[in-house]
Amino acid sequence: MSDNSDIRNMFPILKSRVNDNDLVYFDNAATTQKSKEVIKELERFYLQENSNIHRGVHHLSQVATDSFELTRKSVKTFINSKFTHEIIFTKGTTDSINLVASSLGRLLKKDDEIIISEMEHHSNIVPWQLCCEISGAKLKIVPINDSGELDMIIFNELLNSKTKIVAITHISNSLGTINPIKEIIKLSHENNAKVLIDGAQSAAHVSIDVQELDVDFYCFSAHKLYGPTGVGVLYGKEEILNQMPPYQGGGEMIKEVSLHKTTYASLPHKFEAGTPNIAGVVAFKKSIDLLENFGLKTIKEHEDALLSYATKELKKIEGLIIVGTSENKSGIISFNINGIHHYDLGVILDKMGIAIRTGHHCTQPVMRKFNIPGTARISFAYYNTFDEIDRCIKAINKAKDMLL
Repeated sequence: MSDNSDIRNMFPILKSRVNDNDLVYFDNAATTQKSKEVIKELERFYLQENSNIHRGVHHLSQVATDSFELTRKSVKTFINSKFTHEIIFTKGTTDSINLVASSLGRLLKKDDEIIISEMEHHSNIVPWQLCCEISGAKLKIVPINDSGELDMIIFNELLNSKTKIVAITHISNSLGTINPIKEIIKLSHENNAKVLIDGAQSAAHVSIDVQELDVDFYCFSAHKLYGPTGVGVLYGKEEILNQMPPYQGGGEMIKEVSLHKTTYASLPHKFEAGTPNIAGVVAFKKSIDLLENFGLKTIKEHEDALLSYATKELKKIEGLIIVGTSENKSGIISFNINGIHHYDLGVILDKMGIAIRTGHHCTQPVMRKFNIPGTARISFAYYNTFDEIDRCIKAINKAKDMLL
């Protein structure tokens, strides 16, 4: 599958020209492009079904509700949750993590402990810091080694009877490291701790079975799965979600309201206050359908091949240093070139039509670990090709000649 033309034809933006060059889009860890089917479904909803959901007796409201709930059923199948009502729709992974940190955090006591890692995205750091400030719990950090892997020995040492929550990323957005989440979940449960896995970088690349993992919470964003922005998923085990207080108050999440007392709706509505991104959720089903049609095993094989090839070619560039060299990696490569600022490299590549990411990637603790301000990052999706990698390598070499 050297050119991936059939797949690429599904994504209209890939035919774009940028600065008189064919677009090479290597910023998939930030957001993926959208297929024709997703775009058409957004348009179809607004043209034919637009109405608020769960509240109206009229035809459009009922049709819109059915479409919305059909996506919930698709997500249930996609991650193999036990119940449909264990799927909570949010604004994104950040919102999902904040929901758990805010709600479950209200059940914590002073001197309880929360474990996160040094490689986390800011979205899986800041909510837990806020949680600790409010509850009096203590935040413990699992360090990473020079390859960008979790120090599992220290993780084991940190776990104890005070540990109540472990929140770890499945795949690092800045290093590409795939963490041993099954082991992390098992060890955490042996210490009676709940586990949240940030799946923002994993759900589009590896198969997820939340029952087989026995994970307590798993969250991800539609926009990183070829779906719309503003839609996220929080999976949570039924018994834990039922114990948690509501995250936000308002319409939809109530059973009965008086001026002095409110009772709350059952799952999942208890955590879905207000009018959601209805069209986005409806269209998200099309991106799930797409992933299932491609097959996550096939996607992973292709992206692994791209990763292997790009890594080999990048290593040929003198002065280039890859940041994040775990043996178990996903399709993300962060790097720097001696004597060149990552921002300058990104600007020049853009002039040649190549979209990469530069900066700290919302992982400033990772950058401090490696004593660097940031990196250039390329990240792959199923529609990317080996020819695009060749163009990128050629452009990097040209940029290097210009800047050094």
